[in-house]
Amino acid sequence: MHRKTGAVAALAATAIVLAGCSAAEAEPAADGSAAPSGAEASTITVYTSEPQEKIDEIIAAFNEQRPEITVEVFRAGTGDLTARIESERAAGEVQADVLLAADAPTFEGYAAEGLLAELDTADEAALDPAVLDAEGYYVGTRIIPTVIAYNTDAVESAPTSWQELTDPSYADRLVMPNPDVSGAAAFNAAVWLDEEQLGEEWLTALAENQPVIVDSNGPASQAIASGAQPVGVVVDYLVRDLAAAGSPIAVSYPEEGVPFVSQPAGIFASSDEVAASQAFVDFLVSAEGQQLAVEQAYLPVRGDVGTPEGAPAMADIALLNPDLDVIAETKADAVATFNALFQ
Repeated sequence: MHRKTGAVAALAATAIVLAGCSAAEAEPAADGSAAPSGAEASTITVYTSEPQEKIDEIIAAFNEQRPEITVEVFRAGTGDLTARIESERAAGEVQADVLLAADAPTFEGYAAEGLLAELDTADEAALDPAVLDAEGYYVGTRIIPTVIAYNTDAVESAPTSWQELTDPSYADRLVMPNPDVSGAAAFNAAVWLDEEQLGEEWLTALAENQPVIVDSNGPASQAIASGAQPVGVVVDYLVRDLAAAGSPIAVSYPEEGVPFVSQPAGIFASSDEVAASQAFVDFLVSAEGQQLAVEQAYLPVRGDVGTPEGAPAMADIALLNPDLDVIAETKADAVATFNALFQ
């Protein structure tokens, strides 16, 4: 599906330059690895949908290891990011070096169009194979499942399945994010429609309960926490964030399994800072980067850093793993189906 790009040669050339640093010129990084000493200052631009506070923490931790690399950020929702990327492509080339957002099918499409450089990701063997692109154009940086969340003050018995949400008792009590705005919600729509246990029949029955559709996962989680809509569909880390802050909200992982996005990272083929960009991507999936992800309430992409407080072990979560080519091909139609049913 992918096509090789000229950025491979650029990456290889940069790697040779870095390899020229002798062991005597290297200093230990915070994770014990060798970081180049006296490396030239560089600046990379990251397009991301990460919450501002979380991306600020990531950059601060990265700069403890690589202070010579300045990371500039443009933060927006996935829909706005993809629109910006398309606009910049039309004008000439993408102005970012790294994309940290969205879902694997989005990156599959970009790779197929020659928009991404091949990665040389460090420590791949430690990563969950589910987040690795077989052709090496992107790597997942956290597991972000979409789950059922509920207000513990308003709901006595937590729903345990997606099918349960179609019960008439949940009419006018549900909230969901808008797939036109949320990349995760768009991905979920395609996964649900592709899932044999669910499909269009389930989505139609769910629509009959008239969920409130809000722009994104943030407002959806807030509506649940406040009790305005006591049950909803939302990404799990937001539930943990709100519960840790004292909100009466909890998470339920549906027994049919949960769709998930892996917040991939990739380097644009047009980047002039491939080596610095690769260093940033490597930090995201390193043990230290993943420990930070866990501290930020995310489920990790490697098995040696545990899971967030209150979260189940990864082995206890049923993840839905659809064919990503099918999801990429059907996502636009799935969003159209969702909109027809829910709006």
